[in-house]
Amino acid sequence: MGRKPSSKPTSFDIAYLAGVSQPTVSRALRGSRSVSLATRERIEAIARELNYSVDKNASSLRSQRSNTIALLFFEEQTPDESKINPFFLAMLGSITRSCANRGLDLLISFQKMEDDWHVRYQDSHRADGLILLGYGDYTLYEKRLTELVGHETHFVRWGSVRADNIGATVGSDNVGAGRLAGEHLIAQGRRRIAFLGQADDHYPEFADRYRGLCDVLTEAGIAADPALQINAISYEDAGQRAAEQLLASGAAFDAIFAASDLIAIGALRALTTAGRTVPDDIAIVGFDDQPGASMTNPPLTTLSQDLKGAGELLVETLLAQIEDRPVSNRTIPARLIVRKSSCR
Repeated sequence: MGRKPSSKPTSFDIAYLAGVSQPTVSRALRGSRSVSLATRERIEAIARELNYSVDKNASSLRSQRSNTIALLFFEEQTPDESKINPFFLAMLGSITRSCANRGLDLLISFQKMEDDWHVRYQDSHRADGLILLGYGDYTLYEKRLTELVGHETHFVRWGSVRADNIGATVGSDNVGAGRLAGEHLIAQGRRRIAFLGQADDHYPEFADRYRGLCDVLTEAGIAADPALQINAISYEDAGQRAAEQLLASGAAFDAIFAASDLIAIGALRALTTAGRTVPDDIAIVGFDDQPGASMTNPPLTTLSQDLKGAGELLVETLLAQIEDRPVSNRTIPARLIVRKSSCR
């Protein structure tokens, strides 16, 4: 059944006739650049036809900002009770400082992916927009992102930056980081480089790191051996099991690039138990430069992500959406931190 027009036309009537959402109508009538010219002209024509006039008081009330943004952590599988990737806890400080410097309040919330967090935040006025950190399996997460886009919720996420991203994304140059790891290991004389990390659509950041490694191997004339890629998600026990599986396979390898420091630390434990020495027998490179990376034995070579820059870009990208300024995905280069675990 079609929508019955009100005695006095409203933005919802225009939305129905234009085949768009009510927030799109509101933005179009404000002249927002986030609405295409064709859609804006269609909405304006319908508004004129209905003799619709904007209620300035109501419009002002609706457009009032809370000057609060919400930071949502998502529960991940961890060996302890925190359920939060330590990397995201480290990023919290830079996001908090960036908000404080802009006079914004920060609402921090811990969510389970299966909960209806996307509904609660898009239908409330507790925050002007969302920063999303952590997600586990991306194939489960992307449905929620699509719903946020459909409801025109302001949000930005930390993750893999690709052409088919859903919504605004800020992330590390994971392909470039994989290249750095591969180039370093090859320069150390390593040729049989294993990758520990689930490198598929479920974990696109890990997949990008593996792709960067494979690109460098190919350029060096070294065939990437699929038998040297072992799935693991980001915690120590998973890294240990992956390294044990690699050792049990009998495949020859002289280096490991782990998709995270936690995976690398678990792999180091497995190699030590098996009597393999690091770096003499096997070189190891991790990713994240978490605090524990410099305290392993030997200290872990790793890729460092720019936490300060990440927090700044996440907040700035979200503010650009809220203020109807142009928004683009942003990629931050990683930096190789060389320690003893990869150098004889």
